[in-house]
Amino acid sequence: MKLPPGKIPIDILKEVVFKNLGATRSEVTLGPAAGVDGAVLDFGNKNAIVSMDPITGAVERIGWLAINVNANDVATFGVEPAFFFSCLLLPENADSKIVETISAQMHTAAKELGIAIVGGHCESTPGLANPIVVGCIMGLTEKGKYVTAAGAKAGDKLILTKSAGIEGTAILASDREAQLGKIFNPEILESAKGFYKQISVVKDALTAYRAGGVHAMHDPTEGGILNGIHEMADAAGLGARVFEEKITVEPETAKICRFYEIDPLQLISSGALLIAADPQAADKIIDALCQEHIYADVIGEFNPNPNKRILMHKDDSAEMLPRPVSDHLWIALTR
Repeated sequence: MKLPPGKIPIDILKEVVFKNLGATRSEVTLGPAAGVDGAVLDFGNKNAIVSMDPITGAVERIGWLAINVNANDVATFGVEPAFFFSCLLLPENADSKIVETISAQMHTAAKELGIAIVGGHCESTPGLANPIVVGCIMGLTEKGKYVTAAGAKAGDKLILTKSAGIEGTAILASDREAQLGKIFNPEILESAKGFYKQISVVKDALTAYRAGGVHAMHDPTEGGILNGIHEMADAAGLGARVFEEKITVEPETAKICRFYEIDPLQLISSGALLIAADPQAADKIIDALCQEHIYADVIGEFNPNPNKRILMHKDDSAEMLPRPVSDHLWIALTR
């Protein structure tokens, strides 16, 4: 089976990856699971939350993204990210300037979030065309003081912060600037490139968790908002009803997606946060986020039937919630 671009399909995770996990250790409270982006380890009176993500692409911001994207995964547990390990894989023709650039980006981003960079590895890798930064991040919390992406309950309200396709918009505006510049005015492209500034959800997640009533959180990355909802529903064994008109799509995202004929709801959406909340706490959580100048709204709710995942359109028609085969960023990059 040839793999699609991006994350490998969930059936391969279940049938292959999750069946090859080495030794069983009592410290592992939560190991690999579909839809869950981190592990939970038991260290006595403390739990450690650990996650890992790779970043590929241009040197321009790869180190900054490595910190922020990994930090998001720990923050969705309601835990402050604290310690970062990096593995820098560089092309054969790389020079010391690339190492300096990436390291400086990671330093700046980590300092902003209060994260210590505590170790890692760096090498020039034969056969590699572009740099890759693999990050591993940890956070510590009092025992049991966390949520997971699998914690949603039937009847929970589904809250979304910010908008759909944030990271995908920024990537396309940056990587396809020459192409898009022939269609859109410079102000639109500059604004779209600025979406990178929204990619952290650390404040979103910690604010929501501290407000109370949060059962689960997940940052929708590859596959966008729709895939993120499926991942939360998969992890909890639930269904969902989602209202398309409640999902914010910024004008820059809408224009770029129309040009490439892709769906903004299936475009990589780092920077947004999905929250499953007790219905009685939803307004309190949204108010807390708004006080931090983070836009949020209820976009749907979870139900007990995992086969009932519905997307309600603006005209009151409905369809089964689409499950992305791969992120629509990959479609756009081929056009």
